[in-house]
Amino acid sequence: MIIAVLLFGLVITIHEFGHFFTAKLCGIRVNEFAVGMGPQLVSFQRGETQYSLRLLPIGGYCAMEGEQEDSDDERAFNRKAVWKRILVVAMGAVMNIVLGLILMLIILLQTPLMGSNVVARFEEGSALQAAGIQVGDEITSIGGYGIRTDRDLQFAMAILDLSDSDATTSITVQREGETIIFPDVKLNTVTAEDGTTSIVFDFKVLAIPKTVGSVLQKAVEDTISIVRLVWQSLFMLVTGQFGLNDLAGPVGTASAITQAATAGMESNGFYGALSNIIYIIMVITVNLGIMNLLPIPALDGGRLLFLLVEAVVRRPIPRRFEGVVTAAGFIFLMIIMVVVTFSDILRLFTGQGLGA
Repeated sequence: MIIAVLLFGLVITIHEFGHFFTAKLCGIRVNEFAVGMGPQLVSFQRGETQYSLRLLPIGGYCAMEGEQEDSDDERAFNRKAVWKRILVVAMGAVMNIVLGLILMLIILLQTPLMGSNVVARFEEGSALQAAGIQVGDEITSIGGYGIRTDRDLQFAMAILDLSDSDATTSITVQREGETIIFPDVKLNTVTAEDGTTSIVFDFKVLAIPKTVGSVLQKAVEDTISIVRLVWQSLFMLVTGQFGLNDLAGPVGTASAITQAATAGMESNGFYGALSNIIYIIMVITVNLGIMNLLPIPALDGGRLLFLLVEAVVRRPIPRRFEGVVTAAGFIFLMIIMVVVTFSDILRLFTGQGLGA
């Protein structure tokens, strides 16, 4: 659990490093770059910037001159051109997604086979084969969710509504340049001992030959797939298809990392645990990047919204107004964090969170 918390903190620190590095490139004065939060453990001064290690390994921050209040320093954040400020604010999320891409590349390099979205063969009694899908067909959509990679396939299957045992879904394929739609495919399902129902993957996909180019392309495509997964999950949360029990805060995230490491260790030893941890961290860092881009006050996306308005109207948003809105957004996020953390703790002890 401790290692999981440290890894989660590392992801946030890399996010803050994106702000720090870009601020330096743009000539903005950075007063402090901190790893961790809370009381200071050690620090040192290099040039104009203080570098600190703090007690709680749950994040970090990049404190820029003129970020929270106006400053007369020529190198202050508030004195720089609006495009530079937009770049600095956005680079935290960009760094998270870049980290996700690097981790995805590591995962693929140690994977013996890379999957595609092209059907290679069917298991006996396959629902797709019974519907008329053939070997060599490229699956491009399931239930309206666009498919470009095997990870898209897995997610599209996972989010299908299985509440009705007789429900069907539509599957679209490309066959020899022709688009074919199968509108009413009833997929095979299996019910576990705990009562949860899941789709049976009764087909195999074609493997992609591993070359330098194919691995790089696959890493980019799979990272984009994870970005799409996060956006789709947010949409399903807003529309009520996901509930509070599907959310996880720091406690739930640390628990997920620990469980993934344990499962990997049991199946494939140390390298299995390491592979699972890398994958979970990859999903977390992309998730953090996307979440921070949401136009919610107190997040980077909220600040970007203010800066974009400033760029359009050609004058800055009043500090007082921005401060009030940001404070309200912060309170809102803290309330959500407390509720989600309580749900995480409840799930640890009872197996079910709030709203289950």
